[in-house]
Amino acid sequence: MIIELPDTTVSQISRALVNVREEGGAVALGRVLTLVIVTQHGEEEAAIEAANDASREHPMRVIALMFGHDPTPRLDAQIRVGGDAGASEVVLLTAHGAAGSNPESLVTGLLLPDAPVVAWWPARTPAFTSRSEIGKIAQRRITDAATQPNPGEWVGALGEHYAPGNTDFSWTRLTRWREQLAAVLDQPPFEPVTAVEVRGAESSPSTPLLAAWLALALDIPVSWSYLSEEEWSHGIKSVRLTRPSGDIVLERNTHDTAVLTQPGQPSHELAFPRRSLRECLAEELRRLDPDLLYGRVVTDGCARIGAVSEGTHA
Repeated sequence: MIIELPDTTVSQISRALVNVREEGGAVALGRVLTLVIVTQHGEEEAAIEAANDASREHPMRVIALMFGHDPTPRLDAQIRVGGDAGASEVVLLTAHGAAGSNPESLVTGLLLPDAPVVAWWPARTPAFTSRSEIGKIAQRRITDAATQPNPGEWVGALGEHYAPGNTDFSWTRLTRWREQLAAVLDQPPFEPVTAVEVRGAESSPSTPLLAAWLALALDIPVSWSYLSEEEWSHGIKSVRLTRPSGDIVLERNTHDTAVLTQPGQPSHELAFPRRSLRECLAEELRRLDPDLLYGRVVTDGCARIGAVSEGTHA
């Protein structure tokens, strides 16, 4: 069900949500958080679709905040519930003119009471999200380096801009890599890793973050590099761990599979598909406390591997 509320107010939207619940179209009980998506027209549907899918694991209220180009002060809204909102209830807000001058006031009256607030910027993002009006009211703040004009530059500044509660999908996309590498090192022979090499596409902001995590976890110098578009077009290509008995190599041969090679063992082909927006969002919503490891990686870890934006070797 979709309810249109043109030229409205926050109090009228709130009353409409109450009416929808009383009529049995939606239930607020069981909603565990409020997700505020700060986006723009033409980009909101992909983010809302990901939120609706993630809501089946994390029932929530979704507020999508957009800013229109009409100079006349006006607030337009749309409420989606039921089959149009997954397991969530979605409120789309479009603020025109001066109505968008105070984003915090537009959403605070629509937040679920006594529930955590997560803010997500799918594309255009303020550098210091924790200081933005929406970021100040959120316990978690999600960005995505891959959607920024210069992903490498954005990742290089994550440490400078870091505040507890921040995270970035370039880190979330590394979960499968980190799990696999940790599992390999937990198996015999338990030898020290003496060198690490990480390679990835020029467009991959996750490549330097994986190198930073390895430098922090293993406390050794880590080299990393970007590959040309012809060599590898998307994401991380490979990780090589050097030990006295030989090299461990985890390398993607396609964008959906990777091959794990270890000394004295047969090679293993593993499923390594790129994580979807829904998977990344659902993972980040599983924890509403600050990700302290992420904070250490973007501050201490990135400092250990050198200039992130230029793809230099540590």
